[in-house]
This record gives sequence, structure tokens and C-alpha cells, in this order.
Amino acid sequence: MTIPDAEIRQFSCLSDNFGVLIHDPASGTTIAVDVPDAKPYLDILSESSWKLTDILITHHHWDHVQGLGELKKATNATVYGPARSRAKIPELDQTVEDCDHIKVGPLEFEALGTPGHTLDQISWYCPALKLAHTGDTLFSLGCGRVFEGDLEMMWSSLKKLKNRLPDDTILFCGHEYTAANAEFALTIEPDNAALQKRAKEVTDLRAVNQPTLPTNMAAEKATNPFLRADQDSVKAALGMEHKTDADVFAEIRTRKDNA
Repeated sequence: MTIPDAEIRQFSCLSDNFGVLIHDPASGTTIAVDVPDAKPYLDILSESSWKLTDILITHHHWDHVQGLGELKKATNATVYGPARSRAKIPELDQTVEDCDHIKVGPLEFEALGTPGHTLDQISWYCPALKLAHTGDTLFSLGCGRVFEGDLEMMWSSLKKLKNRLPDDTILFCGHEYTAANAEFALTIEPDNAALQKRAKEVTDLRAVNQPTLPTNMAAEKATNPFLRADQDSVKAALGMEHKTDADVFAEIRTRKDNA
């Protein structure tokens, strides 16, 4: 099943967060993913005359949920989020574990457990829309810092996304970090022609204050060094030809942390 007429709005929240609204005009279903700040959501809902029905939460960090209480109170939307966040996010109505499926109006979402950045992190995947929201696990040309998990856990989560999501999956995530990520990525693979081209595109977009997201899985596989830790070319560039994929990822993440 596809939902060809679905409308998706991405917009800035706080200093570098993104908000996302997904609207199915046939059913009237409108879904928010994370709520860094309630006001941008309420403004768009008002101007579009959409009624918010559901909210999907990726993880418990304040810059993804601080507007949740206000938005839920204003809309009476149903809130779904990680079961591990139950004690941290009191607004949750229903919780999910890894591989759970939920039906939101006509849309089915799969909850992919992708811990590492936090232990509760869920990436939401909607096959009908060929869309995923990866929270703070996978960024455009980057990945989240590892705060609550460990480096091996984060690599496993990135591999899960790489293996589970088809190349044409549209990827939304929590932050506009792509310019800095591109600069770092070029220190890992300076001779990657696809990365060079993409870095130029990112520079051009940011020069006119345009977002670099959404991205897609094919582009990330070709250019994102954190997803490419299993590639021979990356291992060779780092002088780590005989190291495990997890070791190479750990080296890349540690370099980014110290950049």
C-alpha cells in the first residue's frame, strides 16, 4: 500500500532541531514526530487547518520532548514512544518495543530499536510512505553522539538501519548538523567523489539558509562515513584494513567527538 497524496512538512525548531508533520488528506490523520517546541507545530496546524491526531516520540532528550505536554494538551493527540521512556515521558499513551508495529490512521509504522545515543531511542519507519525518522541515531552525513549506550551498540543500530531501510527511503532526523558533518566526513574519505559532490551541495544550501534534509538511504550509504565503517575503502583510508567493522566505527566516532 502506498499513500501518494500524503503531505509532509519539515520546519525548524529551537536553534537546530527539526519538527515534522505528516498529513494524510483522505483520512485526516496528522502525525507529529518529536516535539522540540510546541509553537511551530501549533502555528502550522492552524494555518493548514490540520487536526493533529498522533505524536511519535523517538527518545527522551529534552530537545525532542519539551513541547510535548503543551502540544498534547492543545490537540488531545495520542502519543506513542519507547517503553523504556515510560518513567521519563509522562505524556506517553502507548509504548513500543523494538520491531513493534502500530497503525496510525491508514499508516503503519514499525518501531526500530536503535539504541546508542540513548538506550530508549526508537527510529520510526513507514513503508507506505517510504519514510523513516531516525531521531538522533542517524544524521545526514553523521550519527548521534553515544551518551547512554556504547560504541558497539551504536554501530549495531546503524547496521540495522542500513540493512532494514531500502535505498529509496526518505530520511528525516532531529538536527541540522550536515555542514559540520560534511566537513568531518571529508577528513575520513577525501577522495570519495560522491562525498565531494554532496559536500558542495550542502555548502550551497546552507549559504542560502535552506535545509539539507531530508536525505535518503542511498545517499547516506554512499557518503556517510559512520555507515561506511564496513567498507574496504574507508578501512584503507584509516590504515585499519585488518580491523573489525565495529573497531573502525569506534575510531571514526572518537575522531568526531574530538574534532
